[in-house]
Amino acid sequence: MNQNFSDFHSKTVETVLENLKTSLNGLSYQEAEERLKVYGKNVIEEGKKKSIFALFLEQFKNVMVLVLFAAAIISILLGEAADAAIILAVLLINAVFGVAQELKAEKAIDALKKLNMPYAKVYRDGHLMQIKTDEIVVGDIIEIEAGDIVPADLRLIESFNLKIDESALTGESVPVEKDANDVLAESTPLAERTNMAFMGTIVTYGRAKGVVVSTGMKTEIGKIANFVNLQSAIDTKTPLHEKLEEIGKYLTVGILAIAFIVFVTGLLYKRDVFEMFLTAVSLAVAAIPEGLPAVVTIVLAIGVQRMAKRNAIIRRLSSIETLGRVEVICSDKTGTLTQNKMNVVKVYCNDNLSENLEHEDNATKTLLQIMALCNDVKLDLVDKKPQFIGDPTEIALVKFAYEKGLNKNAIEKVFKRVYEVPFDSVRKMMTTVHEIKNDQKLLVFSKGAVDVIINKCKFIMVNDEILPLDENTRQKILQANKEMTSNALRVLAFAYKEIDKNELEDKNTIEDNLIFIGLVGMIDPPRKEAYGAVEVCYQAGITPVMITGDHKDTALAIAKELKIIDTSKDELSQVLTGSEIEKLDDQQLKEKVKEVRVYARVSPEHKLRIVSSWKSHGKIVAMTGDGVNDAPALKAADIGIGMGITGTDVTKNVSDVILADDNFATIVAAVEEGRKIYDNIRKTIQFLLSSNIGEVVTLFLATLLNWVVLYPIHILWVNLVTDTFPALALGMEKAESDVMKRKPKKTSENIFAGGLGFSILYQGFLKGLITLMVFFIGNKLYDHKTAITMTFMTLSLIQLTHAYNVRSNINSLFKMGVFSNKYLNLAFIASFLLQVVVLLVPPLRELFKLSYLNFSQWAIVIVASLSIIPIVEVVKYFTRHFHKE
Repeated sequence: MNQNFSDFHSKTVETVLENLKTSLNGLSYQEAEERLKVYGKNVIEEGKKKSIFALFLEQFKNVMVLVLFAAAIISILLGEAADAAIILAVLLINAVFGVAQELKAEKAIDALKKLNMPYAKVYRDGHLMQIKTDEIVVGDIIEIEAGDIVPADLRLIESFNLKIDESALTGESVPVEKDANDVLAESTPLAERTNMAFMGTIVTYGRAKGVVVSTGMKTEIGKIANFVNLQSAIDTKTPLHEKLEEIGKYLTVGILAIAFIVFVTGLLYKRDVFEMFLTAVSLAVAAIPEGLPAVVTIVLAIGVQRMAKRNAIIRRLSSIETLGRVEVICSDKTGTLTQNKMNVVKVYCNDNLSENLEHEDNATKTLLQIMALCNDVKLDLVDKKPQFIGDPTEIALVKFAYEKGLNKNAIEKVFKRVYEVPFDSVRKMMTTVHEIKNDQKLLVFSKGAVDVIINKCKFIMVNDEILPLDENTRQKILQANKEMTSNALRVLAFAYKEIDKNELEDKNTIEDNLIFIGLVGMIDPPRKEAYGAVEVCYQAGITPVMITGDHKDTALAIAKELKIIDTSKDELSQVLTGSEIEKLDDQQLKEKVKEVRVYARVSPEHKLRIVSSWKSHGKIVAMTGDGVNDAPALKAADIGIGMGITGTDVTKNVSDVILADDNFATIVAAVEEGRKIYDNIRKTIQFLLSSNIGEVVTLFLATLLNWVVLYPIHILWVNLVTDTFPALALGMEKAESDVMKRKPKKTSENIFAGGLGFSILYQGFLKGLITLMVFFIGNKLYDHKTAITMTFMTLSLIQLTHAYNVRSNINSLFKMGVFSNKYLNLAFIASFLLQVVVLLVPPLRELFKLSYLNFSQWAIVIVASLSIIPIVEVVKYFTRHFHKE
């Protein structure tokens, strides 16, 4: 067995199975594992990743770093070996930190890719199961259906109305009709191989079963990838990064100007040229926030992993920023707001509405047959217990029939399916055609929306008798439907007819003139956590909107229970059906959406209009979807949310977020996480920029006053020790208690809005002034070397203590819990110990030109470093009162 053949399309199914040493029951677990070891994972290889050494060298491409290198060389030439050694050591440590940051971000993004791995339906040891697509091997038997992305190259074994969009591979814009029975010439071009399905193409209609003939780089798309360096679908540069880079450019220009002024001022005071050159360069390197984008990437990537633990898989880092700003959540009802565990609780048959089927007549038998056969559910017996795989609604029907003694697998042998018209969200019905064993007749079974099915029927079966479906009977059916939907039941109608085999040739009339059999009402109760999630939405200024294909009454009942609609207002004015949407032009719908909270009986096309209408009001919209036709609406929304359980591969592929549990509460949790991450990034920016401003103010004012307060090595060291660890720790800060009680931030809002810019400026100046005050006191009370040592220690410690202030711009540190961020505590301890080591180890103390500090000198340093906390607390106090007003 090998996967190097390219002529599978010219062989019969039997020959292909024989060549690949497999069967219709699929491979055994053991054989699949052995093949995986031999042929590797089913993945398209990406371009080679940069080695650690290459990443290390990239850290030295920065202009400022090159200037420092030049400074080190000049130091050596001037005989200042100690200065040169310190500069090179700092550069080396900086490079190591830089590589560590990049590796951490890369690791987090790799973990995200694994979480985002799609699944495929595969037969192993005769059982159908879901496995990750990268575990698929040659010889596996795969099932595909509308909405799936083909996971590997397949030779089709059986197909039903199968159409596949192969535009990504062949450029053919129209979906290609497939037929597993075709056996083609060996020279048939790729685009005409109608018995094959290729990796990466999209199933747009029907369903099929196929055997895997090629995986990974051996597939047709894999061959193309050999010539093209495929890029990752996950973007690492977000709009926030771009804003920060732009801010960084302005800051760089400003800081270089200040550095130049410092250099020139020092020369005017007749200070040493080399010393002032090093001071200016060190100031520029320390003050320019070149590490900010890397820190932001890590904070985002770590946040993505934390979201994954809450069942929200983020496919693009940029989505996190948008998530935190969401103002409208348009959510599916079934499985998202509800449990998606359907159970049949009411049945209307033989002109009788009851909780069970109580009579053994043709009508009840036929109804059970349709429930068991008109679906795509797979029934498997594992340890003599039934296991159902498929759509939850269809599972409820098959399970009900099974409990009544009708085994789907057994009855399928008697009534073999020969044709089908798959469910379509526009038609809102599904039809299967079955041959009757030893008979020339065919049975047509249909199920679907009540209004659709009833319009297809001309007759009704009552007990053993077929009668005309008159208006009086029709009204009885509709009344039974209304009674069930008003109790939040999902209702499906069932019908059938008998035809001759030759009538199957005219497929356009298969669903005409049906015989009505009955209605089935199923309950899908709201998720317990959905109640609280809806309440949180309203507190957070987010509008929750329910969208469903269900009946208006059912949708309204669930919406009332979850309090999505405002019961103090006219309830019906807050509900809109698909047919009503059709009658509205875009302007009218734009006005309506502001009041409507429930959309019933809608199609995917209506979803797109709803999204567009909300966006026309300037709102940030999140939209959920699971079907292939939902893709346009998901792409149009600011945040497209795909269903991880019930969603098709296409919807997952176009989504920004995938819900691993299909739960509305998870969407709200993701919004909360998005707000928290954005807050934490702002805190990181505030901390780094205020620290940089503090350093600039200290050196700039000192130079103007002709004070020598720090040496170049001190600036570089402070920047190295006090920046990275606390900044990352702030990125791990827990959400503030009021994070979901604030209104969403507008996209137009500047990153420095909400007082952040003011905080950065006043806190930066405050740190600089406090540091200079310590130098002044030290120089008055002690000697110059001691004053420099005190200044050095104060500048580093004040930045570490200020990190605690930055945990919130409004809430008091003491209310939050001073030491409640364990990561920040560890960062403080690590940075403080590094600082103390420099002071206490004699060789290092000499290298840094420092003196030993006594108790009173330490007291001044500590009091000065801590003084920034009460000052900022006073500002926060007035800020809180200002916000209340």
